[in-house]
Amino acid sequence: MSSQDIPEENLPVAQADGTTLEKHGEHPFADPGLPPHEHRIQDIDERAAKRSERTVAFLFTLSMLATIGFIASYVAFPVDKSIYVWPLGHISALNFALGMTLGIALFCIGAGAVHWARTLMSDEEIADERHAIEASPEVKAKVLADFKQGAKESALGRRKLIRNTMFGALTLVPLSGVVLLRDLGPLPEDKLRHTLWAKGKLLVNQNTNEPLRPSDVPVGSLTFAKPEGLEEHDHDFQTQIAKAALMIVRIAPDDIKDKQELEWSHDGIVAYSKICTHVGCPISLYEQQTHHVLCPCHQSTFDLTDGARVIFGPAGHALPQLRIGVNEEGYLEALGDFEEPVGPAFWERG
Repeated sequence: MSSQDIPEENLPVAQADGTTLEKHGEHPFADPGLPPHEHRIQDIDERAAKRSERTVAFLFTLSMLATIGFIASYVAFPVDKSIYVWPLGHISALNFALGMTLGIALFCIGAGAVHWARTLMSDEEIADERHAIEASPEVKAKVLADFKQGAKESALGRRKLIRNTMFGALTLVPLSGVVLLRDLGPLPEDKLRHTLWAKGKLLVNQNTNEPLRPSDVPVGSLTFAKPEGLEEHDHDFQTQIAKAALMIVRIAPDDIKDKQELEWSHDGIVAYSKICTHVGCPISLYEQQTHHVLCPCHQSTFDLTDGARVIFGPAGHALPQLRIGVNEEGYLEALGDFEEPVGPAFWERG
């Protein structure tokens, strides 16, 4: 809006000294104040207030019933029961019931509180005058004088050695906190890239604790193995077996499609990591006719005749294969460690 658009009676009057004087003693940017308070229907009609009260009470009661339903669902529904819910499809009945009842319980508490505040609590706005936040000129001058006096008495400007060493100390002391981060856990280093398998390590049957011979692995069988020297009473047994556990399967050499798999096997005996490459579950299901192995957690399926590649499920890459042979005594042995890291989603971890 330009000055031509402002009514003449609202324009300031120019004075001889260059200042202006507002007409009628009015300020052009005066505080308009609060608008007049408008009563809600609940403020003037007790029946409307009672309806709002019943609505709030209904929401809180519904929340209580939903909480009871949450507890009852936890007891009543079996973990393995599934139901069809459109459009979600087949889902766990227990998870669906727990989610719905807890969601309703929390929503009704929030909705009841909001409805209570908007319809029954006072909504009248009150303006309260406040003193100026800034300090008075006298206080400002005193603070500035005190600061200058303190700086002079500290001799910080003249004592350069003290000043510089103080700044150095203040700069270095936060590094102590960085050192404390070391206690968050051991550094991973390259531990994920290596297992106990090495050249000459015997393949030991995990059930009998005896070294394996080729004759111990018939065609179509599944055997679980561990490295020689790893015992269950070792303090790090679980850590090591989680990386070194093996599946031993014997397949007719003519049925092996992958050339490297055939070269790394012995007379059709192949050794693959037992750890699923999805989230690390131990693979234990073997289809003898197809030579497929299945992870029981999320149904990732691997074809052991074709480099253990993924043919179904969420696993990201094939199972690592261990190169094996037979020593002079006729026992199966490893010819080295895994060529790639074992375990879940390693390539996503870096």
